[in-house]
Amino acid sequence: MTASIADSGPPPPSNSTADIVVELDEVSREFPGNPPVRALDGASLAIQRGDYVAIIGPSGSGKSTLLHLLGLLDEPTHGVYRLDGIDTRDLTESDRAGLRSSRIGFVFQSFHLLGHRTTVENVMLAEVYRPGTRSTRRKRAEDALRQVGLGHRLDAYPTTLSGGERQRVAVARALVGEPSLLLADEPTGNLDSVTSAQILDLFDDLHHSGLTLAVITHDEDVSERAERKVRINDGTLTEVFR
Repeated sequence: MTASIADSGPPPPSNSTADIVVELDEVSREFPGNPPVRALDGASLAIQRGDYVAIIGPSGSGKSTLLHLLGLLDEPTHGVYRLDGIDTRDLTESDRAGLRSSRIGFVFQSFHLLGHRTTVENVMLAEVYRPGTRSTRRKRAEDALRQVGLGHRLDAYPTTLSGGERQRVAVARALVGEPSLLLADEPTGNLDSVTSAQILDLFDDLHHSGLTLAVITHDEDVSERAERKVRINDGTLTEVFR
C-alpha cells in the first residue's frame, strides 16, 4: 500500500510484497488529552527495498511521531506497521528491541558520540549486545568506517574530527549491523552547506549500493536528493509526484 496519493500524477509501479521493507497500513497515533491529540491520522505508506524516500513537513506536522513509529520506539494506537513483513503489533518489548537492533540503523541530527572512545570504538558500541568476539566486531566496525570514507581515522577521537566526519562516524555506526532500513532524522541539521552536501553525496552512494533510506527533514535541499517524496501535514501522508 502506498502513501495517500495527491492528484498530481500516477502511483509508482507496485512491486512484490516480499520487496517491501516498511508498510504502514492505516496507522494512527493518539495522545491523551481533552480532546485527544491525533498526531498521525490513518497514515499508509510502503517503502520498497532500495527506495530512497524523503518525508517532509513543517514543525508540528507529525514527523517526530512518524519517526518514533518507524523506528519501533513507539506503537500505533490503530493500524498495522510491518517491518520486513513482520507484523509488529503483538511483539514483546524485547522482541521489538531485537528487531530494532537488527533491522534499523539510526542517524540523528546530533551525533551522539562518546568523546572518550575512538571512532572505531564508537561504531563497535552498536554491536555490543550482538553475538561475536571483540575482534569480529572491530573488523565490522572498521569495514563500516571505510565504507563512509573514514578508514584513515579509525583511532581518532570525536573531539579531533570535523562535524562532517563525526556525522560519518554516526552513519558508520548505523551501517555496521547491515540494517534493512537506514532511518535518518534531520541528518544535516548541525552541518554547514558544504558539509551537508558531502553527507548527502554519501547517502547517494549508499542508495546506489542498494540500501533502503528514509530521511525525515524539513529541508527542501535534503529532500531533493531522494527519489521519492512523501509530505506529512497534520498527521496525514501524501505522496509527492514530480
